[in-house]
Amino acid sequence: QVQLVAAGGGSVQTGGSLRLSCAGSGYTARTYCMAWFRQAPGKTRERVASINIKRGPTYIADSGKCRFTHSHDNAKKKLYLQMNALKPEDTAISYCLEVTCGVPLEIVARVGGYWGQGTQVTVSS
Repeated sequence: QVQLVAAGGGSVQTGGSLRLSCAGSGYTARTYCMAWFRQAPGKTRERVASINIKRGPTYIADSGKCRFTHSHDNAKKKLYLQMNALKPEDTAISYCLEVTCGVPLEIVARVGGYWGQGTQVTVSS
């Protein structure tokens, strides 16, 4: 399995920006789809964005449209999520995960178990 580590989180004020990254060992020729999820305090985990590293972005949540940009650097084997115009409601722990292409992200988000440490995003007013 791909072992991924999310990084780049931090604390910013409303309107600020953060660029999250994700990298790790385990990449194979079968690794095509990746996704970002987040979980706010007291809330269930939700889908944020997904990308097919061969074709490009495949999904962006309504809450992130016009603010978030998902990309993948094939040479560096790193996944990025640029987040601009951040709002307090964006406060959450963000996770990156390899997903099976074609499987609805909403279903993946409901899967329990260990999702890794994630990276904390905190947006203050």
